[in-house]
Amino acid sequence: MGILSWIIVGLIAGWLAGAMMRGRGYGVVGNIVIGIVGAVIGGFLAGALFGVPDAVNGINITSIVVAFLGAVVLIAVVRALPGPSSV
Repeated sequence: MGILSWIIVGLIAGWLAGAMMRGRGYGVVGNIVIGIVGAVIGGFLAGALFGVPDAVNGINITSIVVAFLGAVVLIAVVRALPGPSSV
């Protein structure tokens, strides 16, 4: 998956996760970062739990859903950590 695909999927997934977990987004750059990290986490979890070797593989619904779920997990874990959090 090319860098442009990662950015587009990251932007969409980060915006969706930010809207669901907080009620609004984190800005364009924040949404992209959360979405890209979420795609990595979601891809790892999909591979580990379901045996899907390449869950995030382009701009499609499956990739966006996997990245979104990974971003939600990322936000939930960061919020669960002790101390102040801006997420």
